Amino acid sequence: MAKTPKIAMIGAGSVVFAQHLLGDIMSWPELSEPHIALMDIDPDRLAVAERMAHKLAEALGARPKITAHRTRKPALDGADYVINTIQVGGFPATKIDFEVPSKYGLQQTIADTNGIGGIFRALRTMPVMVKIAQEMETLCPKAIFINYANPMAMVCWAVTRATSIQTVGLCHSVQGTAMQLARYMGLAYEELLYRAAGINHMNFYLKLEYRGRDAYPRLRRAMQDPEIWKRDPVRFEVFNRLGYFVSESSVHFSEYVPWFIRRDRPDLIDRYGISIDEYIKRCIEQDKDWQRTKRSMFSDKPIEVHRSHEYCGYILHAHQTGEPYVIYGNVPNDGIVTNLPQRCSVEVPCLVDRNGIQPCYVGDLPPQLAAIIRNTVNVHELTLEGFFERKRDHIYQAAILDPHASAELTLDEIYSLVDDLFEAHGKMVPSLK
Repeated sequence: MAKTPKIAMIGAGSVVFAQHLLGDIMSWPELSEPHIALMDIDPDRLAVAERMAHKLAEALGARPKITAHRTRKPALDGADYVINTIQVGGFPATKIDFEVPSKYGLQQTIADTNGIGGIFRALRTMPVMVKIAQEMETLCPKAIFINYANPMAMVCWAVTRATSIQTVGLCHSVQGTAMQLARYMGLAYEELLYRAAGINHMNFYLKLEYRGRDAYPRLRRAMQDPEIWKRDPVRFEVFNRLGYFVSESSVHFSEYVPWFIRRDRPDLIDRYGISIDEYIKRCIEQDKDWQRTKRSMFSDKPIEVHRSHEYCGYILHAHQTGEPYVIYGNVPNDGIVTNLPQRCSVEVPCLVDRNGIQPCYVGDLPPQLAAIIRNTVNVHELTLEGFFERKRDHIYQAAILDPHASAELTLDEIYSLVDDLFEAHGKMVPSLK
């Protein structure tokens, strides 16, 4: 391993998130002197990110080499790790993903992973992601590509289909939800043993144990408390029906299935506490956070650093030192989950050491879990086919197979909606015949 690894951060202008990742990385003595190459197309955000990196280093007593770049090539050249946090199209494109479907009566909550919003976010993001990975094949072919951009499953699948770059997609929903479950049951997270598998945001806890005993009965007792139930009503309902708890939040999971957001049943939205247009609200708050962060970075106030539960820093530490660590990563399904399609992107336990990312065999998922996940994988696969084969028909087909859209709209409405989204996004999405 490189004594002073080069870490390229693409999309470093996502300053608050980048702060967590870089703070985690430099908090290890073995990673305290890296070359950190920050890259963003926005000069204002890049300047704030550079200032943030220097303040983090000072707070941690680290001695990194920090460079800032407006283009990717100098950042990627010779990198050992490439961390991707881009959001193609930003808030304007996100608004389109919400506003156009809403004209058809299709309501969404987050719209960045699955469904109509996820399909078009994938069409914006996949070309850029594939291009980054292709550049890596020339500039840093042995680097590990660590992706945080959504829609996680589709963009990781596209990168591994198109290039040879070792890629892992990271999310915090598995470990984050496990922490929530521990709180619901009144347990210490450190004593909760779990094993989960599926796809990103549709990952189910196949094993949940506390001190050697099945913890699911304890979770069932906990959810009888009305105060606990109302904190996660959609997921508890799905747990009741499928027998396993899912990793993604109630507000997000509600738009992946046809049962909770119904324009003919507004009572369900109230009953399950679903926040329509939630991501738009979050984006507005994130902009306020950005403004506060910008002011604080150029003040004399010292920066506080607390190691987060993101996996990125642990991957770099394990790979550099050989000290093994287990993460949950999004990787190609090369016989790992045996009743999901080959090569689709699955989220499974992965051992990380000097050998890199090594996915762990899962085998068959319970049939009801494989069935609900396959519904979404079908949409992912058709979206990828549309992108790679340049066929708009496959995007129509992906949209009509989406569980939420197909429960709300007619075939003609879905086709018209897809056309309207292509027109609204314009050059932000590929031109498909």
